[in-house]
Amino acid sequence: MNCIIVDDEPLAREGLLMHLQSIPNITVSGSFNSAKKAFDFMQENRIDLVFLDIQMPGVNGLEFAATMPKESLLIFTTAYSQYALDSYEVDAIDYLVKPIAKERLEKAVNKALTYRTLLSEHGTTESVENDFMLIKADRRYHKVLFKDILYIEGLKDYVVIYTEGNKITTAMNLKTIHSHLDSKIFARVSKSYLVNITHIDSFDNHTIYIRQFEIPIGDIFRKAFLEMYLGKDLSDKL
Repeated sequence: MNCIIVDDEPLAREGLLMHLQSIPNITVSGSFNSAKKAFDFMQENRIDLVFLDIQMPGVNGLEFAATMPKESLLIFTTAYSQYALDSYEVDAIDYLVKPIAKERLEKAVNKALTYRTLLSEHGTTESVENDFMLIKADRRYHKVLFKDILYIEGLKDYVVIYTEGNKITTAMNLKTIHSHLDSKIFARVSKSYLVNITHIDSFDNHTIYIRQFEIPIGDIFRKAFLEMYLGKDLSDKL
């Protein structure tokens, strides 16, 4: 999988490049100090993964992310943790806060590799019934009961459906799949996530915990989620 680095800080670019060169299955195809230079490069080259800083002169990382091709995955690399929730609004698959430890970087790269595999082997939705959907993937038909879904993650024009022991990717956007689900059970908690509220173990003002998974709550979705789940808005008390 090839990638590029976009960061206006030379030392940050050099450090990230050094770490990435020692990680298998990834190749750095370019390193740029501005979004404009990266944009021009991506017009001529297909890039699988972009490591992107947020606060940069001119076009910032969030603005640049909105212009990226759908096939390119995105990992933010920034010194500012407060943009983490915003990163999900542009379908970032991970968010790394500087200084970035190599172990944390490897985890993010492995996540990107997994997503790339999921997207290349995505299934197709054959039918949607009252309480289940039928998805064809890996030359098999999978019956996914809605009650078994823990949460659903949107990624570009696909969704990843997580159940207790499985995850299936199908070509469908999050808005479409949400329209087929029971709105009293499935809550939209960010631009990128739907959760089955019957499986929620706990939550705070920013995160929902289901089993070992942590699902971020977007600012504009928090009030509606709390009112749906609790019957009232407690965000000011969390």
